[in-house]
Amino acid sequence: MYSLILATATRLLIPLMLIFSIFLLIRGHNEPGGGFVGGLVVGAAFTLYAAVYGVSQAQNALRFDPKRIVAVGLLVALVSGLLAFFQGLPLMTGLWYPQPLPVIGKVGTPLLFDVGVYLVVIGITATIMFTLFEVEGE
Repeated sequence: MYSLILATATRLLIPLMLIFSIFLLIRGHNEPGGGFVGGLVVGAAFTLYAAVYGVSQAQNALRFDPKRIVAVGLLVALVSGLLAFFQGLPLMTGLWYPQPLPVIGKVGTPLLFDVGVYLVVIGITATIMFTLFEVEGE
């Protein structure tokens, strides 16, 4: 059985951690932060959730298989690098949308690459932590 205090704190912390991870992701292509750090925050959120409610509940809350999240993240990162290549530019050349968006600022392929990294880190962290919790439960 889990602690009522920890369960209550977890229900309050998870949304804040997820919002903070999005902030880190969006901020990261212009300042410190980015996909890796944002993905780690999401991984920590689901690790906390799994510690309190169990791995099966955390997997249901994640809604997607972590290995599929890794695959989608790798695909997004690959596409971000190939977009410039298909326009006759060197691989991984940054392409930018001409107008800055209101909250995000400049948007381009580096942000798309960060989204790919974000997804990969979420998937890998969730896979590792869920596996560790399942082994510990045996």
